[in-house]
Amino acid sequence: MKAMILAAGRGERMRPLTDELPKPLLKVGDKALILWHVQKLLACGFKEIVINIAHLGFKIAEALGDGSKYGVKILYSDEQDSGALESAGGIKKALPLLGDDTFLVVNGDIFCDYDFDVNFDLGDKLAHLILVKNPKHNPNGDFGLKETLVLNESDYKYTFSGIGYYNPKMFDNVACAKSALAPLLRENIKNQMVTATLYNGDWHDIGTPQRLKEINDRFHND
Repeated sequence: MKAMILAAGRGERMRPLTDELPKPLLKVGDKALILWHVQKLLACGFKEIVINIAHLGFKIAEALGDGSKYGVKILYSDEQDSGALESAGGIKKALPLLGDDTFLVVNGDIFCDYDFDVNFDLGDKLAHLILVKNPKHNPNGDFGLKETLVLNESDYKYTFSGIGYYNPKMFDNVACAKSALAPLLRENIKNQMVTATLYNGDWHDIGTPQRLKEINDRFHND
């Protein structure tokens, strides 16, 4: 299975830190956030990683190269000229690099200890999401969960972690243009084609300078 790291976002909420550095290169502990993902993916058995890049994306390519120094193969889906295509559009553009089999996607701006499953089987579904308990910044959650089936409406909703397994067929009708993932997910949820697992481990959305500081303070205090 191949993996994709979404790393093309502008990181507006991270300004001014992202004025001269793409958000995935911001450091957590002693290394760039995106490098945590690359090394964890390798540890979990992933050998090929696709990274989409836009805002200052050349700096990510310069930092990671072709991945050989980390023991993986890295390919880049370049959105620098078009501008970031958002999640669904970015995945659609990267499909020629991802192939015809199930693939994993992880947001480049999260930090977690989830063990990515290189052998995950979607069965007859089009997507499987990893959900987490709601953080302070998203108290109302995103999706409901009934056993393994994801619901759009529910008395209680969990937060989408930014980690998911996808069948490329889910993106058949997506244009290679700016397009968000949430509406596509909701459409397929209505058709009962999306499942999920609730993950109770360590997970953080590193979306603001304050959250980055909090996670780094924890590193320094350990």
